[in-house]
Amino acid sequence: MSEAAADGHRPLIPQPKTTAEDLRAALVQIAPNQVAAFDAERTTAVEAARSQVDAAPMRRFLRRWALAVAIERVPARAARLSELEARAGQVEDLAEGRAIAAEVAAIHAQAAAEAGVDGRTAE
Repeated sequence: MSEAAADGHRPLIPQPKTTAEDLRAALVQIAPNQVAAFDAERTTAVEAARSQVDAAPMRRFLRRWALAVAIERVPARAARLSELEARAGQVEDLAEGRAIAAEVAAIHAQAAAEAGVDGRTAE
């Protein structure tokens, strides 16, 4: 790992192309605990695309995982998102809930821009 990436605020790897093979290879490097979920979702997306004769399930799958990789490749960002998601389940104050939602949206928007996707997980 480079010294620049060691602080957790810089990407561990470049953003891969939005192909199943490249995204999976990136996950193996930066988030190996997510590879099984990736493989299972890929199988489901391929089956849905074939049965529906529609590429939309694969597009959703690739978009979702491109966003996940974009988040995970910056450890500090991934950690902050996890903290926010955990806190969101406990918050009772509306203003705090809105602040959490805004920060989560900003993280997703930045990651989506880096991944070259629109950030949505469904069409």
